[in-house]
Amino acid sequence: MLACAVLLAGCKDDARSVVPGGDVRLGLRLVTQYQCGACHVIPGVQGADGKSDDAGPSLEYIGRLSYIAGGIPNQPANMVQWLRVPHAVKPGTEMPPMGLTEQEARHMAAFLYTLR
Repeated sequence: MLACAVLLAGCKDDARSVVPGGDVRLGLRLVTQYQCGACHVIPGVQGADGKSDDAGPSLEYIGRLSYIAGGIPNQPANMVQWLRVPHAVKPGTEMPPMGLTEQEARHMAAFLYTLR
């Protein structure tokens, strides 16, 4: 019985484990602070309705998509890089550089991976 409990505890879905060093709660705060919802629909972020003229894609299911920005494999390292320097990852993208630090991008990616 104890062995089963230990095994089941290891199956817990902990979004922070998806992005090493990322914290989901801090990521949510940063997504709000950097006003990502001005361009994107983001569940759980007040006012994130993506209704601006520069609207980007909905991030409602970004955590389960195979690709970021239509062709970048959706893996934590790629997500962090995309958030930090989108033009280096996909030249010509409309996603603006936000001046994120590596750690801020890790936190934001950890939050984004909870959107499934």
